[in-house]
Amino acid sequence: MSSDPLSPQLKAGVDAGIITPQQAQALQTLWQAAPGQAPARFDLTHLLYYLGALMAIGAMTVFLELSWDHFGGFGILALTGLYALAGLALQRRFERQQLMLPAGLSLVFVVCLTPLALYGFLLGMGWWPDKPSFPGLFRSLSGHYLLLELATILTATLALYWRRVPFLLMPFSVAVWFLSMDITQLWAAERLSWEARGQISMLAGAVLVALALYVDGRQHRLTPPGDYAFWLYLFGVLAFWLGLSSQESNSELSRAVYGGINLAMMFAGVLLNRRVFTLFGALGFCGYLGHLAYDLFRDSWWFPLVLTLLGLAVVLLGVRWQRQGQQWRRSLLARLPERWRRFPPFN
Repeated sequence: MSSDPLSPQLKAGVDAGIITPQQAQALQTLWQAAPGQAPARFDLTHLLYYLGALMAIGAMTVFLELSWDHFGGFGILALTGLYALAGLALQRRFERQQLMLPAGLSLVFVVCLTPLALYGFLLGMGWWPDKPSFPGLFRSLSGHYLLLELATILTATLALYWRRVPFLLMPFSVAVWFLSMDITQLWAAERLSWEARGQISMLAGAVLVALALYVDGRQHRLTPPGDYAFWLYLFGVLAFWLGLSSQESNSELSRAVYGGINLAMMFAGVLLNRRVFTLFGALGFCGYLGHLAYDLFRDSWWFPLVLTLLGLAVVLLGVRWQRQGQQWRRSLLARLPERWRRFPPFN
């Protein structure tokens, strides 16, 4: 039997008392014999894949926006078409080589070209109402960019139907987030305040999280297997938390509500086994604790001591979480109604 150190996933299972050390070692030996069955991991290879894809997407949609005007509308459309053909060719080549992750990232690159291609077409036809400057990756929040966002959502959906690539939900989620902002801006009679934009962002985030829960409950049926809910959760929580954190807090009650919501997000992360809830909830709750410490100990030499103790408490909480996170999750699940515990994300 293999004597290699246990993987983090198997070690966590042993620490939680789910499997014995002998069973963990046997599973590791089996996975080493059949690498394709090993748990998904994020290593240097994956980092390079994603970094390269994001650099290409950024170059085509953000960093070169100042130079697009030199090509003209149809020039932009033609150039974007050439990049799309190159991306699809790479996608097919990687698929033939059974390199499914770079193949999927190539497809995502093609989907992210959608707003640029449509912008070039509208500009070439003389239908673009603003000055001829590409707005970047959904950067400007106005009603003029609804078509770009809707086209991106449609293209991402069709691509996801053609190839089940979880990363396709990244441009889908971003487009849905900003589409909600633009629709509201188009509907409003005057420019929205920062607080109103935050409320819209919270609503959009809640919708994305609800969609993520729906996908999470059904993705075990999808082939090939993958975490199709991850990007929906990520951008949903991000949109909700940023909108929540942008709201005015003129009273201690509103600040306490903010702290309570962030604490609830931490518990949601435990129940759903989704770290993104726990991460942003912990950031917000620590901010609330910092506010309490500052107000209670303002202009006092106790302030740095209290803040240091709070930081130490957070570190110790992280240690306890690493050791007993799964036990805490099972304890919280046991307190939920039976019909909730049957919901797949809780399983």
